[in-house]
Amino acid sequence: MSEPLTPSPGRPRARDARRGHRWAVWRAGFGPQMQGFLWQPEPRFPGSAARGRQLLAGNFRLGGALVEGAGQSPWDIDPPTDAFEAALHGFDWLDDLAAIPDGGGRATAQAWLGDWLVRYGTGKGPGWSPDLTGRRQIRWISQALFLMNGQDPTDSKAFHAALSRQTAYLAKTWTKTSSGLPRFEALTGLIYSACALIGMETQLDPALNGLARECAREIDSQGGIVTRNPEELLEVFVLLTWAAQILQETGKQADPAIDTAIMRIAPTLRAVRHADGSLVRAHGGGRGAPGRLIGALIQSGVRPSRIKGLAMGFARMAAGRVTVITDAAPPQIGPSSTNAHAGTLAFEMTSANHPLIVNAGSGAAFGPDWRRAGRATVSHSTVSLQGYSSSRFTEKARDVPPERLGFAEGPSDVSVQWAEIANGEGVILSHDGWRRTHGLAHLRSLTLEDHGNLLRGEDGLAALDAADREKFLSINRNLPSDVGLRFAARFHLHPDVVVELDMGGSAISLTLPNEEVWVFRHGGEGELSIQPSVYFDAGRLTPRATKQIVLTNRVRGYGAAVSWSIARPAALLPAPDLPF
Repeated sequence: MSEPLTPSPGRPRARDARRGHRWAVWRAGFGPQMQGFLWQPEPRFPGSAARGRQLLAGNFRLGGALVEGAGQSPWDIDPPTDAFEAALHGFDWLDDLAAIPDGGGRATAQAWLGDWLVRYGTGKGPGWSPDLTGRRQIRWISQALFLMNGQDPTDSKAFHAALSRQTAYLAKTWTKTSSGLPRFEALTGLIYSACALIGMETQLDPALNGLARECAREIDSQGGIVTRNPEELLEVFVLLTWAAQILQETGKQADPAIDTAIMRIAPTLRAVRHADGSLVRAHGGGRGAPGRLIGALIQSGVRPSRIKGLAMGFARMAAGRVTVITDAAPPQIGPSSTNAHAGTLAFEMTSANHPLIVNAGSGAAFGPDWRRAGRATVSHSTVSLQGYSSSRFTEKARDVPPERLGFAEGPSDVSVQWAEIANGEGVILSHDGWRRTHGLAHLRSLTLEDHGNLLRGEDGLAALDAADREKFLSINRNLPSDVGLRFAARFHLHPDVVVELDMGGSAISLTLPNEEVWVFRHGGEGELSIQPSVYFDAGRLTPRATKQIVLTNRVRGYGAAVSWSIARPAALLPAPDLPF
């Protein structure tokens, strides 16, 4: 029996406990008042007219949730999730209303803005956190022409007052928000204010100095961030390019640390990008909004270059428009690792515009139980050991909500060796995530050959020294020698892949939407099966059903291995049956 990829029943959370962190009261004086606009930057990314029309119809699809509220003010909605509330008060929907042709969404946008200003514009209520205020400020400034065209003078005055108040709030509070993406949002909002609003120019130098410090502290020398979340890195990159662009447009000069961070991040993002332009889904991150990555890379002006070795801990192989990206470093460990995944040595594979092998992804948009399920090793395309993830949650897991759990421990040693092979490239990896519990190391080799038509792999578990063998024996002392410890190599498939077990059960055909066929085979050892799985897509309202290939074996003695291949028909070759 396979370990089920389903969440365990969870406790409902109190509404006040869930939303309390978004409530604030801003009581400080306004300080300087904006006198008008120095500059009105264009919106950086176009919205969707289709989504805008859905909003007009009362269908609020925000933060992965859908609320139907025809004829209702959005501020009367009881947000079903934190993500919905953040998207609502961050004005994420404003670009979509602005995208409706001939200003068809303007009256609604102005009405909703006016209602927000009456309820929350004085600094009281949800949405008054530095990150959401920065996000809201960027959108208001970018869409100022759309919002102010034909606006009632009283509403215009209230709008200007709120922009001033938010600038003062950001200047006072950005240091109090969490480091990482939230702080970058707050600082970029403050830079927008200083560059675009008359009377706020004095905030520019402190904001630029703060952003430069954050770049130096949060962006490492290889262009990565500590969370190793590719989509979060993309959002930081987008904010930095926006800040650089408005500085350039208004004749200001950025701190060199900001330009350096942009130049470091760009090649890293290219290295964790699949052939279809999407990001590898790891550590809480998704594929990225369509067009967002390519748009940010073009805006940055950083010329393409290839990283040798790992990029933010990911190993990339590519040939013939096939990409294989492997998580080749430990996840973030500790109380702050609430979005890290136990997916060490997991890989994703994409052929041209179609994902083939995937990880389940982040279930955060679907509630705390799905969130925890998505973080487990069993949800990734790698080896799973029965009942154990390669990284473990804190021992107080039963005492705190799953979304607050960090990893208490994980692999301390992840090794990577690149292999030179004829007509291809390969990588040999290992991690010791189960060494403490079972005395076992996971060893994985991957080779992408024949111009991308063939991916070979081998996975094994082994007790490598005397101490490991003693640990393994102590754990499995009660198991009969002919039974062994069960492990499984899992290959989660994208929902668009059609799966069929070939005659005899020795191979599995995988058909992509463009009718391209790949065949999965194994070397003979282990049991091959097709089992249910899920695919988490934050753009959907519920997790998507899909399939996974599971190749199961047992550790008898001090080690065992399985070998497998994924090939297009023109390159079908027998999978190797070699000792690990």
